[in-house]
Amino acid sequence: MITPAEFRREILRDLGSFTHDPLGFVLWAWPWGIKGGPLENEEGPDEWQREQLEEIGARLHDDPFRLIREATASGHGIGKSTEVAFICHWALMTHEDTRGVVTANTDTQLRTKTWPELGKWYSMLRFPMLREMFRLEATSFFSTQRGHERNWRIDAIPWSERNTEAFAGLHNAGKRTILIMDEASSIIDPIFEVSEGALTDADTEMLWAIYGNPTRNTGRFKESVEGKFRHLWRHRQIDSRTVKRTNKDRLQEWVEAYGDDSDFVRVRVKGQFPRAGSMQFIASDIVDAAISRGDMNTPTSPVIFGVDVARYGDDKTILSARQGRDARSIPWLAWHGNDIQRDLMRVAGDIAIHAKKYGADAIFVDRGAMGPGLIDRLNQLNVPGVFGINFGDRGGRVMVGENLEIETANKRALMWASMREWLNGGTIPDDDELKADLTGVEYGYGPDQVALQLERKQDMKKRGLASPDRGDALALTFAAPVERRIDRDQSPLPRRAYDPYADL
Repeated sequence: MITPAEFRREILRDLGSFTHDPLGFVLWAWPWGIKGGPLENEEGPDEWQREQLEEIGARLHDDPFRLIREATASGHGIGKSTEVAFICHWALMTHEDTRGVVTANTDTQLRTKTWPELGKWYSMLRFPMLREMFRLEATSFFSTQRGHERNWRIDAIPWSERNTEAFAGLHNAGKRTILIMDEASSIIDPIFEVSEGALTDADTEMLWAIYGNPTRNTGRFKESVEGKFRHLWRHRQIDSRTVKRTNKDRLQEWVEAYGDDSDFVRVRVKGQFPRAGSMQFIASDIVDAAISRGDMNTPTSPVIFGVDVARYGDDKTILSARQGRDARSIPWLAWHGNDIQRDLMRVAGDIAIHAKKYGADAIFVDRGAMGPGLIDRLNQLNVPGVFGINFGDRGGRVMVGENLEIETANKRALMWASMREWLNGGTIPDDDELKADLTGVEYGYGPDQVALQLERKQDMKKRGLASPDRGDALALTFAAPVERRIDRDQSPLPRRAYDPYADL
C-alpha cells in the first residue's frame, strides 16, 4: 500500500512531467468521465481549448524563453473563463515560483465571473493534495510552501489608469510569468503598453493570453487579432455555434432577431469585430430616421416628462417631453449642473410651469444626486403625477422586435431598451447633443452573461464622452406605462396663468 509520502512524491513527479504540457495537466488534474464525479459526463476541454493548450505546450518545447502571445476573440459563451482557469492552475502548479496577474475589463467581471471560475475548477481538482499545496483566496492563488507565498502566486488585479504599476512589476527573471486579460476588448491601450515593457526578462518562461468578445473595432485587442500587431500573436476568432457547450437555440434567436450580418451577431455569435466604432446600443441610422421622420401628432396619448438630474458640475439637468410617438413638439428644458444645486426652488418651479402648460400626466424624475430634493419640492408645489425612478432598480424583460424578448440587468437598461424600440417609429428633436447621447452608449451583459446592461455614465466619461443626460431623460419617459389623467385640463394650453410660487 502506498504511503502518504510516496503518494506526495508521485504527485510531484507528475506535476514536473506537465511543466511544458498544459493539455496533459488538464486531463490529469480533473476527474473527467469518472462515474459519480462532477465531470462524469465530460470527456475533457472543448476542441478550441485543447488546441490552444497544445499550442502553448508546443511553443514551450520549441523555445521556452520566447514570449508566447495568445489572442482569442469569440462569440458568447464559449468557455473563455474556463480556459483562464485551466491555464492558471497549470502555470502555477507545474513551475516553482511562477508569478502572474489576471485582470478583466471591469472589477465586476473579475470578481463575479473570472475569479469564481477559478474557484469552481479549484474545488473540482482530482487530488486533494493539490488544494493543500496551493490555496485559492478572494484575490490570490498561491503556493503554501513556507517561504514561497509571496513569490509563487497569481493575483487578481483590476486594471486602472492609476494602477499601471501592477502590470509594470511583472518581472520574474529565470522563472515563469503569466499575464491574462479577460474581456480584453475594453482594456485601454496604456495597460497593454506597460505590460509589453514588463514582459522582457531573459531566460524566463512568459505567457500573455488575452480573451474577449470583439466589442470594439479599435484598440490593442483588435490590433492583436486582425491589425498591425497580429504578426506578434497567435490569434483565433471563434464562432459560438462551433462550440459544443453553447446554447444553440439562443444563438439562433439572435441571428433571426438582429440579422446574420448585424454587428450584434458578428460580435456575440461569430466572434468578429463590429463595423461600427463600438458596440453601440442604438445605431446611428435609427436616430437619424427619428430626427428626419415627419410629425407624429398623437393628441390622445398621455404627456410624459422625464427629468434626468445632474450629478456633476459639467452635467446638465434635462427635462424631456413625449406624447405617444412625438418627442419633438413639446419643448425640452435644460439647466446646468450647478444650477440645480444652487437654485433647486427655481428649477422645480420651471418644471411645474411646464407641466401645467402642457398638461403632463406623469413626471419621472431620476432619484440620483439631487433628485430626491427636486421630487420633494415638486410635491410641495402640488405638481401631480411625480414619480422617483432609481436607475439601479431591478430590470425586467422587454420585447426587441416582434419575436425576441430579452432580460435587462436594471431599470436603466429596461428603459433604454424600450426607448430603442420606440425610436423605430418615433420622432425626436434635431439636436446634436441628443444624437450623441443616444448613439454613444455601449452595451454588454451582466455577470450571468444573459441580462443586458448599459455602459455607466462614469465609464463614458473615461472614454472622453459627455454624460448622456438627454438620452437618459428621454429614456425616463419609458419608466412605466402611463394613462391620461381624468382630472387633467384637456386643452394643450392652460386656461389661466399658473404661478408655482403663489403659496410661498
